Amino acid sequence: MKQKGIYGKAALTAILTVCAILIFYDTFFGSRTLIALLKKLLDALTPILLGSLFAYLLAPVINFFDHLLFPAAAEKAKAQGKYCASGPRAVSLLITWAIIGLVGYLLLSILLPELYRSVLQLWNNMEVYYNTINSWITNLLESNPTVEHFVSDRFAGYYKDLLSLLTEKVLPHTQSLVTAVSGGIVSALSFLMDLVVGIIVSIYLLATKERCAAHARRAIYALTAPRHTPWVFRAVGRVDEIFSGFVRGKILDSLIIGLICFIGCSLLNFPYTPLVSVIVGVTNVIPFFGPFLGAIPSIFLILLDSPLKAVYFTLFVFALQQVDGNIIGPKTLGDKTGLSSLWVIVAILVGGSFFGVAGMFFGVPILACLTSLCSFILESRLLRKDLPTRGHAYQTDPPTREPGTEEDVPILDPGEKD
Repeated sequence: MKQKGIYGKAALTAILTVCAILIFYDTFFGSRTLIALLKKLLDALTPILLGSLFAYLLAPVINFFDHLLFPAAAEKAKAQGKYCASGPRAVSLLITWAIIGLVGYLLLSILLPELYRSVLQLWNNMEVYYNTINSWITNLLESNPTVEHFVSDRFAGYYKDLLSLLTEKVLPHTQSLVTAVSGGIVSALSFLMDLVVGIIVSIYLLATKERCAAHARRAIYALTAPRHTPWVFRAVGRVDEIFSGFVRGKILDSLIIGLICFIGCSLLNFPYTPLVSVIVGVTNVIPFFGPFLGAIPSIFLILLDSPLKAVYFTLFVFALQQVDGNIIGPKTLGDKTGLSSLWVIVAILVGGSFFGVAGMFFGVPILACLTSLCSFILESRLLRKDLPTRGHAYQTDPPTREPGTEEDVPILDPGEKD
């Protein structure tokens, strides 16, 4: 029986290795067929994924209202053999979505008109800004003859290339451009439809979250060995702690930064305050690169209106990011991921290259979850060999465990020695 299990593990390892090699080859040297299929699958599952994300983020809110308004309902439902009390759960769902709808309405009713006025002001001032930029360039060229000759030579070549591009590629494909614009409108409507379906899915998942959790636990008990089951639950709990802490914390952090930016820009009388605040708040969701991505276009917009205000805004954004990095971020996020700056950059670049902005955001917690699971597996195997788990113990060969230090609890049974 034991030999049969060894053969089964070997076969599974071989299959997984072959699959990994095929995926690697197709991704980097092939036609990326698997990536294309994965993207199509993700597009088809977008409403389900959105609904699951909404339910995951709102589950603590539902639990809060359940315990606040109906503290005895859960125990009564369990005594009756039910997963949860349907009446109190419906009330909690109604209150939660009513609060979300009210807050969303207030934000949109205040923010959208201001945002519309900012965009309209920017559009009306485009000619003025064009003349301003043109005068800057003209003064630069007139005061630097060498630069003028260099730019004129380059511009002649660029003009020929641009003319060739317009006559040979752009004009013959005007119909394709119209089709692309129409496709963008259809994509926006499709996203709205996915959003509506996602909200419906989230309501169902929140209403039946105890049942879904019970079925998931049943599957874990069925698929794992008894001695491994507690540690699987511990690993799942750690993944949930990392993912939920990062996602909820980052969203809250970005909302706070956007609000502070709006208040600060209003007090300092910067132009395009609503537009700039939205840009800074939304891009702050992206770890590490987000503040830079939001600051650059915002500074450029204010620079067109007043160079002096652009300098003041740059100092303001720098101060805001210092407050975020040293005060707000540690309070809302803490050290949930446990990743160094290098691995954060790697997660952002890899996630962004495959899945765009969503990949840049979710790449960090996903990589943190994977590294945490790998750390659990390594620690468990080290403890089964009666070896220390902390890295500093391996500065010597053989590794030495410091007296009085307690190793972390392993993911597998420590009594099971190799």
